[in-house]
Amino acid sequence: VQLQASGGGLVQAGGSLRLSCVASGRTDRDYGMGWFRQAPGKERGFVAAISWTGGSTYYADSVKGRFTISRDNAKNTVYLQMNSLKPEDTAVYYCATRLSPIGPYADSFAYGNWGQGTQVTVSS
Repeated sequence: VQLQASGGGLVQAGGSLRLSCVASGRTDRDYGMGWFRQAPGKERGFVAAISWTGGSTYYADSVKGRFTISRDNAKNTVYLQMNSLKPEDTAVYYCATRLSPIGPYADSFAYGNWGQGTQVTVSS
């Protein structure tokens, strides 16, 4: 499975962006999909995740109420709607497939098929 993330860009604080992550290749049922981000000089951190059915979603405390994750399995696509963006949201955003049903959705070690990332820059 290959994941292609897109939708990043430069936006002013308070603005919105919608990221997309399209899966290609063998797209079997997964144990969830996640978005992570990495800012310069920082470790990659969890942003949001969603179960296969979309019935369960999980968010980092820093983005709760501002970001919304969703998925369309017919299109093999996961979305991350980001509203009320802040300068501290600036990072490269990555999508990944949760390959293990064990452990919390926020655990990056359970994920694979990492996409190439898309840059999000929020100016103040």
